[in-house]
Amino acid sequence: MSIPDYQSLMLPVLLASSKGEVRIRDVVDQLALELGLSKEDCNELLPSGKQTVFSNRVHWAKGYLNQAQLVEITRRGHFKITTRGNDVLRSMPSHIDNFFLMQFEEFRQFKEKATEKKSHDNDVGSPSLENQKQTPDEVMRMAQFQIETALEQELLDRIGEAPPDFFERLILSLLLSMGYGGSSANAGRALGRSGDDGVDGVIDQDALGLDRVYIQAKRYAKGNSIGSGAIRDFFGSLDRHKASKGLFVTTSTFSPSARETADFLSKRIVLVDGSQLAKLMIRHNVGCRIEDTIHIKKIDEEFFE
Repeated sequence: MSIPDYQSLMLPVLLASSKGEVRIRDVVDQLALELGLSKEDCNELLPSGKQTVFSNRVHWAKGYLNQAQLVEITRRGHFKITTRGNDVLRSMPSHIDNFFLMQFEEFRQFKEKATEKKSHDNDVGSPSLENQKQTPDEVMRMAQFQIETALEQELLDRIGEAPPDFFERLILSLLLSMGYGGSSANAGRALGRSGDDGVDGVIDQDALGLDRVYIQAKRYAKGNSIGSGAIRDFFGSLDRHKASKGLFVTTSTFSPSARETADFLSKRIVLVDGSQLAKLMIRHNVGCRIEDTIHIKKIDEEFFE
């Protein structure tokens, strides 16, 4: 028996989570048994050699169900069915695939974001991967973009589940990874204590500590936007610290008035929203790591000259 594709696994994964919280590793083993996969099928590895093909496809099925909010992540390696997921099972679908999930707004937004690409000539989005009109290297890069889009959301979900002080430490770790603070191990330090005058952290901009950047970190739920009042309050905090530069980071978004306020204030305040934060984490390998490397080769013209 061949290994089922990830869409064929969506309904079995949802059914496996219908009895409460489950561990993804257990679901992989359970489905392999139910589907009658051979030992060879179960042990077939991805090219990276770090994960089996079947496990990878089960993870992708779970990930897409999560994007449609049919399941939710509970803790590391565990998930459970949602109320929406139970409603879907009660409708007794014969199968669940990407087309089925498109009925949910959250999944449509995810797919649109993953396939969005601006044209140099107009604003018409590029065709999706399914129509195979793109060149192989374009398909590969689009696939990478889709993977990173899903990773961005998972990073933000994990941040939302972590303790409050974790977010402040995360920001400092990210800035140190980006090169702020030079090589000093003590360059960044979390404040985040009573009496910090509205500042959550501070990091030296250079190895000698001649200039510092003060940080405000707000972990807000999706949909809660940071307004201009919070920016003005942070400006006042910078003034009390006699600071000229500030970094305001949130897991949510900034309202247009908040961005306008930051632009017109006399101190330099950089705003980083949830989407940009996740992209920076991926770029600098904070909270994620490289799983596989693909080498793209082209003809060596000098060799044939």
